[in-house]
Amino acid sequence: MANRRLSVNGYDFAETNMFRTNGQNLSSMGNKKRDINGPLIVVSNRLPFVLSKNSDGELVRKQSAGGLVTAVAPVVVECKGTWIGWSGSFDLKPGDPIPESDPEDKAPTAGLKSNQIIPVHIDKSEFEEFYNGCCNGTFWPLFHSMPDRANFVSKDWKTYCRVNDKFADCTLDALRNVIKTLDEAGNHDTVPLVWIHDYQLLTTATKIRQVCEEENLRCKLGFFLHIPFPSWDIMRLLPWDDQVLQGMLAYDFAAFHIEDYCLNFIDCCCRRLGCRVDRTNMLVELAGRTIQVKALPIGIPFERFVQLSEKAPTFLNMPDDVKVILGVDRLDYTKGLVHRILAFEKFLEKYPDFHEKVVLLQISVPSRTDVKEYKQLKDETELLIGRINGRFSKPNWSPIRYIYGCLSQEQLAALYRDCAVALVTPLRDGMNLVAKEFVACQIRTPGVLILSPFAGAGGTMHEALLVNPYELDEMANVLNRALKMPLDERELRMTQLRHREQLLDVNYWMTSFFSSMGALKDEDEGPPKTMQLRLDDFDMYLSNHIAGAGKLSLILDYDGTLTHLTSHPDLAIMSEETIKVLQRLTRMPDINIAIISGRTLDNVKSMVGIENITYAGSHGIEILHPDGTNFVHPVPRQYEQKIAGLQKLLVEEVCKEGAWVENKGVMLTYHYREAPPAKREHLERRAIEIFKNAGFEPHQGFLAIEGKPPITWDQGRASIYILRTTYGVDWSERVRVIYAGNEDAMLALQGIACTFRVDPSPMVQTAADFRLSGPDAVLTMLRWVEKEMHKRLPTLNRTMSNSRIQNTALVHSISSQMSIDQKEEEKEKMILLARRSKLTT
Repeated sequence: MANRRLSVNGYDFAETNMFRTNGQNLSSMGNKKRDINGPLIVVSNRLPFVLSKNSDGELVRKQSAGGLVTAVAPVVVECKGTWIGWSGSFDLKPGDPIPESDPEDKAPTAGLKSNQIIPVHIDKSEFEEFYNGCCNGTFWPLFHSMPDRANFVSKDWKTYCRVNDKFADCTLDALRNVIKTLDEAGNHDTVPLVWIHDYQLLTTATKIRQVCEEENLRCKLGFFLHIPFPSWDIMRLLPWDDQVLQGMLAYDFAAFHIEDYCLNFIDCCCRRLGCRVDRTNMLVELAGRTIQVKALPIGIPFERFVQLSEKAPTFLNMPDDVKVILGVDRLDYTKGLVHRILAFEKFLEKYPDFHEKVVLLQISVPSRTDVKEYKQLKDETELLIGRINGRFSKPNWSPIRYIYGCLSQEQLAALYRDCAVALVTPLRDGMNLVAKEFVACQIRTPGVLILSPFAGAGGTMHEALLVNPYELDEMANVLNRALKMPLDERELRMTQLRHREQLLDVNYWMTSFFSSMGALKDEDEGPPKTMQLRLDDFDMYLSNHIAGAGKLSLILDYDGTLTHLTSHPDLAIMSEETIKVLQRLTRMPDINIAIISGRTLDNVKSMVGIENITYAGSHGIEILHPDGTNFVHPVPRQYEQKIAGLQKLLVEEVCKEGAWVENKGVMLTYHYREAPPAKREHLERRAIEIFKNAGFEPHQGFLAIEGKPPITWDQGRASIYILRTTYGVDWSERVRVIYAGNEDAMLALQGIACTFRVDPSPMVQTAADFRLSGPDAVLTMLRWVEKEMHKRLPTLNRTMSNSRIQNTALVHSISSQMSIDQKEEEKEKMILLARRSKLTT
């Protein structure tokens, strides 16, 4: 083979520099050998082989076809890695041994020993809800942009999460064993690689990431999605989209087939989760951690298909003057079978000269035969073919030959080799490997590939004839062009297609994935890609929000927002820089600041210690304006009397292993962040039970549970109360609001404020517009506000102090001692009138 040059993605390659797998050794550009730099754990929905019973009732392995297995299995074998997946058999019970491969087995998985395999056990009822219900009933149609076919069943989703947790548990067990082995051998710096695959396991990494952080387990988490990823307007239909996106962001690296899917994913993370994103470098930031996203189109084992096509005998005997148009698909509504057959009918109508000179050979592989929708598709396809054959058939010719069943790879290779046209026209497809397999097997007189642009392959296989499968007339015209295409054009197109697929085969794809993960030896990883939060980032978040606003109200939580969470509340001290920025902001005439906290009013005021700020304690039950106006939301007396007894019970039962109780006057907070991780679940469950039994509402915080009296008052209502009593009932027409804190206020302020959820954990559900990882990010936001508001001030006024409060001596505390039955609006009007009369005296 000549050293012909080929340009791909900006690189020049020689045709002979192939990317091959030889066990663990991976070669890349220039035939340089490289090894994986850590143990490999592969996690997929199914194991890389099929388990079935033989005539003696014993479990035996059967070969599983597929490029992923062909490429990855030898690497797992050589590096003594692990493969985790469902066995595909309900007969395999927990504890049952996995059979070894047959000694005569020549499949890529033959060397995969049983001790390298961890089966995930799924019972029949779970499988129905997990696989048929959620995977194929929800994710499959939704991710293929067919939301009208998607079902959203809460029970199926819960089972999906439960099964994903099973995969996570098996992965964590394998990871612990791998790390233990590494440490015992003194390889403390070696990091295992966990590679998880596809839409069946979208939330698996959620638990893996959480446990790895708790137990300090080192690993690199990578993910590849083998189907499309939908656009934002489709993804938002999923009721659990935030949990799916957060699960995918638990990885260090997430890869998709093409750039469009990457950008769809990034857009969803930005618009649904409020993540900071870098579309140019394809980075997503969540809770201070940066996830890299990349397009890595999967290839096929090119040389293997070449060898198959060279050896395969002729499978279909046709007269020399009859050309075969080939369609090979799994029977699925995404493959566009009905559209294809109708287009072929249109072709027969428009080009009668081809009667008796062409045959459409459609092979449909059975799929999900127990699902009603697929049975209907099978019936519709067969009726349509019968109608067209009845309309056009001649005594010695029928225009369509239909095979419903599975063919061997040798038979498929023969068909790929000998057909004149391959018709690959899915309505939507992640990649579509049939198009690539056809190209690999074209070793004789070249044929023509007709390809849908809605397949991932449509974006890379440029020399194919692209056609919209919904345009039946156009499909007929393109088919006519393909059948009449001269030999020199066919040769040119097929040569380029073959060069690309030979170079970018499945081994190249796998090497690229490991390289992107920094998992190859003798390769400089470089510094990890991160997204540092900068002032300019808030231009996107806040510029439009505060533009033209008369007044700006900042409402900020304290713990975890202005200060880092600590082992004890007394240690939560604001940084000097945060204090200085807040002080400067309070001196600006167009800004009002409120700090609202779960601490008592006196405590939060003493911790902050800045004048001209509204303070709210106990989540807004107590509010103190800078002019001295005081509000106390009434709490039923019986709950005030229960506090001491409840605190005593918590101390006796759950204040162990470093856990303790904080008394906040009208509520209690149970802190267990100092307790050992293994003890936390039990302590948390018992504390919640104690709070509920006492009639208090337990609210989950970061490794803390707050027990509140059951009153209809929270930080959200308190925030609106502060805005009303500060600016008047028409405040929303004149004031812009920025809120940064926890979830309590998000729903109340949704749509009327720009809200930031401040939380170090990426696995939280939020109604906030955006997320910030912690106090440092909040400080950056406050600096941005100071910079923008400073632009408004005239030169002479930039040092003027806030004139809102000049004579606090005239104002005395008004303590609200109203009955619980009084309406909240009446209380607010009374407080507002009192404040106005005093401020105008």
